[in-house]
Amino acid sequence: MLKINLSDTIAAVSTPIGSGGIGIVRISGSEAVDIANGLFVPHKGKSLAERKSHSINYGRLVYKGQVCDEVLVSLMRAPNTYTREDVVEINCHGGIRAVTAVLEAVLKSGARLAEPGEFTKRAFLNGRLDLTQAEAVIDIINAKTDKSREAALKRLDGRLCRKIRSLREDILTMIAHIEAAIDYPEHDDETMTYSMIEEGVRSVTMQVQNLINGADIGRIYNEGIRTVILGKPNVGKSSLLNAVIDEERAIVTDIPGTTRDVLEELINIGGIPLKLVDTAGIRDTDNAIEKIGVEKSRKLAAEADLVLLMLDGSRELSDDDRELIALSEDKKRIVLVNKTDLHQNITAEELKGLDPVFLSVKADKGLDELYDRIKSMFFSGDIAENEEALISNERNKNSLYKAKLHLDNVLETVNNRMPEDFISMDLTQAYEALGEITGESLEEDIIDKIFSEFCLGK
Repeated sequence: MLKINLSDTIAAVSTPIGSGGIGIVRISGSEAVDIANGLFVPHKGKSLAERKSHSINYGRLVYKGQVCDEVLVSLMRAPNTYTREDVVEINCHGGIRAVTAVLEAVLKSGARLAEPGEFTKRAFLNGRLDLTQAEAVIDIINAKTDKSREAALKRLDGRLCRKIRSLREDILTMIAHIEAAIDYPEHDDETMTYSMIEEGVRSVTMQVQNLINGADIGRIYNEGIRTVILGKPNVGKSSLLNAVIDEERAIVTDIPGTTRDVLEELINIGGIPLKLVDTAGIRDTDNAIEKIGVEKSRKLAAEADLVLLMLDGSRELSDDDRELIALSEDKKRIVLVNKTDLHQNITAEELKGLDPVFLSVKADKGLDELYDRIKSMFFSGDIAENEEALISNERNKNSLYKAKLHLDNVLETVNNRMPEDFISMDLTQAYEALGEITGESLEEDIIDKIFSEFCLGK
């Protein structure tokens, strides 16, 4: 367990700052009840300290004779609380001054201001949540679609934690078997040892790989499908962005090369988050600024989850178009033939194998087909929907990669019939790598960094 002082009583505003109906000041720690009791004047009856746990109490908050606000105070005694400490939540009016007055009274009465994420951090340190569940809390807060919220709820429920701990238990069993074989070689059947280890490691490796595969989907749930609109100048890329978000976000003119920089918008299509990026038209150019935009476009296309390659159906297919078709052929791609309201000069033969979507952004035709195609790709698994989509961040994905690397090393050791000590070393490192995900084998400074990204009051 980390060497962190949990004796302080902490407090913070747990609702967004601004005008609103309700503001909540949360207090957690051994002195939470005493601090609140010294400020709370009940409307009638017992003092706060005499009230039963998990009760809501009406009265006023008074500091040095001055009424701060009329409040409802929720009293929750350890250990059945979010932090497993005594927790008091003061519900006051939501105006900035009212909330600030209540918080200042609490801080002047002995609490200190909580650091970002410190309530959840205490829940982790006190064993109420593991690190996957703690990270799920912030993912729920930041969820942009129902899909991302549902995925985070599964992690909060402990599904990922149980999976990781099951894999670690399997690895630990194998380590124990090997250590016994090393300590008592007279009882060891070498053939049986290698056979058992190989079978067990292959099973664990397969499950780790499934989690790695699901990590990309978890990222998509959280961040959106990185979708790049690609095409030469004046094919309608910016018009498409404006049409999809229903806002004049990008400048649209007949002058080629208008878009010099990257425009990015997050949209929701049928529950699927898309991080839609409009890029500079790709063409040969002597303009230094436009050339930078073109290079950015190429880089973004290489990193995209999905490329929307836009062609101008009213013009013949050019060398620039053919270059873009080649550039994006290894990517998940939907080819769009725009300007179908004009005479078409691209032949069916030239579009063979591209399975294009025909549309006219100007006439508002074909967008529904585009949306259906994106949804079809996502839910069919082409971009991928997966029940194992539980990992949601690069930290966890990197830990899975480390674990798989050491498991692969074990299989190589088994195949080469190298000493069992090497197997034990790699299994131990795989065990520790998986423990990084749940926080059971992670350095203190990394854990501090994770919680520093939380909002204040959570």
